[in-house]
Amino acid sequence: MKPSASPLDSLDLSDAGPIPDRDGLVLDRFLPYRLSVLANTVSRAIARLYADRFGITIPEWRVLAILGDSGPVTSAEIRDRTAMDKVQVSRAIQRLVSARLVSRRTDPADRRRATIAMTGKGNGVYREIVPLALSREAILLEGFSAEEREQLDVLLNRLGDRAGAIAGPSDDTAGGVD
Repeated sequence: MKPSASPLDSLDLSDAGPIPDRDGLVLDRFLPYRLSVLANTVSRAIARLYADRFGITIPEWRVLAILGDSGPVTSAEIRDRTAMDKVQVSRAIQRLVSARLVSRRTDPADRRRATIAMTGKGNGVYREIVPLALSREAILLEGFSAEEREQLDVLLNRLGDRAGAIAGPSDDTAGGVD
């Protein structure tokens, strides 16, 4: 039996152009889109600093930053703090281990769990990158008053809380303890 024809079957959409804005979505005003573009732009600008000088990627820098802030952690903790997926974190850790910037120590009580720690070499790289990253942050915030910076911090925290509530628990921890 042949399916019934749809009125859309006879339309030629090859030169249709953009879809009219019937639902009120204006992409350049859509907050998730704007935040994504902003985050990518800022990350790329800062990434050039440590990619050119130290040969590390954005995910690798994020791992080093977590370790510099917290000390030794598991890959699950890194995922939770960075919102990177399991594969990104795993690859970043592996490259950092290969470069001897971090070490991975398996928990003898639970061989599925490993602790990631910065090596002396990694700490040296981290200590060189931090002032560069902070200077870029200062450039980004130039022209903002102290009050506006505080307000931005409060608003970003609120957005983060709301995003976390909408997203719910992370699904990518399945399959291992870390």
